[in-house]
Amino acid sequence: MPPVTHSSHWGAFTAAPAGDELHITPFSGDPDPSPLLDNFTDVLRHPARVTRPMVRKGWLEQGPGPDARRGADEYIAISWAQALDLAARELQRVSESFGPQAVFGGSYGWSSAGRFHHAQSQVHRFLNTTIGGYVRSVWSYSSAAASVILPHIVASQDEISRRGVSWREIAEHSDIVLSFGGLALKNSQVASGGMSEHTERGYMRQAAERGAQFISISPLRHDLPDEAAGEWIPVRPGTDAALMLALLHTLWRHGLSDEDFLARYCTGWPTLVASLNGTQDGTVRDAAWAEAICGVPAAHIVALAQRLHGKRVVVTVAHSLQRAQHGEQPVWLGMVLAAALGQPGLPGGGYAYALGALGHYGKAFNRVSFPSLPQGNNGVDDFIPVARIADMLLNPGAPFDFNGQRRRYPHIKLAWWAGGNPFHHHQDLARLRHAFCQLDTLIVHEHSLTATARHADLILPATMTLEREDVGGAPTDRHVFAMHPVAAPWGESRDDFAIFRDIAARLGREEAFTEGRTVREWLQHLYGQMQKKLAQEGVNTPDFDRFWQQGVLTLPQVDDGGRMMRRFRDDPDAHPLPTPDGKIQIYSATIASFNYADCPGHPVWLTPDEQPDAQHPLWLIANQPATRLHSQLDYGRHSARHKQQGKEVCMMHPTDAAARGITEGAMIMLHNLRGAVLAAVTLSENIMPGVVQLPTGAWYDPVDPLAARPLCRHGNPNVLTRDIGTSSLGQGCSGQITVVQVSLFTGDVGEVQAFVPLNQQERL
Repeated sequence: MPPVTHSSHWGAFTAAPAGDELHITPFSGDPDPSPLLDNFTDVLRHPARVTRPMVRKGWLEQGPGPDARRGADEYIAISWAQALDLAARELQRVSESFGPQAVFGGSYGWSSAGRFHHAQSQVHRFLNTTIGGYVRSVWSYSSAAASVILPHIVASQDEISRRGVSWREIAEHSDIVLSFGGLALKNSQVASGGMSEHTERGYMRQAAERGAQFISISPLRHDLPDEAAGEWIPVRPGTDAALMLALLHTLWRHGLSDEDFLARYCTGWPTLVASLNGTQDGTVRDAAWAEAICGVPAAHIVALAQRLHGKRVVVTVAHSLQRAQHGEQPVWLGMVLAAALGQPGLPGGGYAYALGALGHYGKAFNRVSFPSLPQGNNGVDDFIPVARIADMLLNPGAPFDFNGQRRRYPHIKLAWWAGGNPFHHHQDLARLRHAFCQLDTLIVHEHSLTATARHADLILPATMTLEREDVGGAPTDRHVFAMHPVAAPWGESRDDFAIFRDIAARLGREEAFTEGRTVREWLQHLYGQMQKKLAQEGVNTPDFDRFWQQGVLTLPQVDDGGRMMRRFRDDPDAHPLPTPDGKIQIYSATIASFNYADCPGHPVWLTPDEQPDAQHPLWLIANQPATRLHSQLDYGRHSARHKQQGKEVCMMHPTDAAARGITEGAMIMLHNLRGAVLAAVTLSENIMPGVVQLPTGAWYDPVDPLAARPLCRHGNPNVLTRDIGTSSLGQGCSGQITVVQVSLFTGDVGEVQAFVPLNQQERL
């Protein structure tokens, strides 16, 4: 088979079979291809693949209902006809008995870069067209707190992140890039829908060579790449808001704040000043006050504020800062700091929330992009913030606060999951397992035996992206790729569209779901929509067959980064912001009216409930991995090569290790009140003392799946993280940091079992 084009969230490529493996060649136009492509080489026939439909024994024998055995039961292989019949009957039972508001459509959308086989769109379209709707989730685990607060204070996250300060502007104009949480390339090398040109490293190098100064404020030195030639300011995890307040106090106290900008373009600066100088409560939030909280010497804080004055400064705040209790505050304060310096709307200046967090951000936009699969109309009004799934399942009918509303959790009987692994991205996994045990039924589409699949009642084997035909593209990527199948489906696996089509047929809704189109006909239809819009722009494109043959199409783009803030700065009356008075909200009367103690009307420092103590003296940072996207293809070659003794690797400062008798490469146990995980340790001075770092994404592998305080022998840090919302406003994920103790581990809990096939009885 000759090489064919394909695409992924971390890059486009061509692939060709090479024995039992694949030979992967990155897209020739990519200046800095992602090493994650290597994860594709050996996954097609991996033992962890799901090869045939399976049903959980207890669910089959006793029928739908809550069951504490989920995660530890046996499975029985069944035929596709049986699996589809069971799924259709259960969906019909729940929707007719309890309504579509008893069905949760669970998907996180990252399973494929293809725009048609986008799992989230497929499952939502299926539920909308067959039963009239479903309970949905809103926002993301990555940025929920920011997604809620940014529209209150300036504009939507899309406007600030995707259409904010561009990398080109930074390379050409910025004097200082002040980055809270860093600009790690492991994050910006991925983007939903695909990313054909990884340009961040080159832009940082270009800016540094021109003389721009990169300053990374983070507990981890490597949150800023070497190409930036930057400065590292270590800070205690979760304390950035205190540091920002002290910088603002210093600017105001020394007459360095841009009072003209603050008066003309902002609302509420005097209110914040009253808090900074102690008028409100007697506490002066100066550099000495912040030093005790964040660990940065007061003299360094003052010097940093003075360095910022008079320079072209862009302030960036990483997703990681708002993935913690009170995570809305640093997002808010990053905007305020940029405003106090008078930078918003200037080329290479202002506020760039989440720059570097995804490959989409800081890029030019396509004039026309490849459309997504229409999802239809959802007739159910109920929703939850995405990270509140366990709260919903454990507390049906209970009230919760969210963004100024008082809502109630729906009572979910059936959860249908396609394209997601909540046992990766959720927190407190013992609590999550207990929550899933409350369901009548959990149906999961999966190509591999993730922990989520191992808790399902019905496992429907789905194809990998490598086994499908699709079209890959993203609004900020100028290339659209024909994603040719690289291999035939493994075992009995089918794509999500085929699975949903056959279930819809059993419910008499096949035509509504498919509109009479095959996969290829859908791709032709969607391509035709893009082609028509491009023609209206005066751009001629080849027909679908020619595109499919040539494999890639280049789209025209427009570089409009920062347009909203530029127009606002030029004329705030003619181009107001989408806020109540059209200005940047340093004080928000809207947020104040919600009366949330954990998110008042102006940004503040609020001490997190959880702090290091004698039992758990170390901070744990559970950040994104460098060897895979989330938990995807954790068994792939690149991910597997970076494990030690088959386990995830934890970084620790030599001083902390020596105090515990821990040496390089030793096996350690991280533990707290929620459970324990094993990991191999690497010692480094690139992490501040008192902090350990263990990335997310190692597949959950509990020694005892039913334990109240599980021990994961593979190294999944979400055994340890807390399942609480960031605040009553955003209710975002707070899984970035927690507290732990670390000790040397000398026991024996056996080999990692996360990738071992399920024990199955013979097919019925």
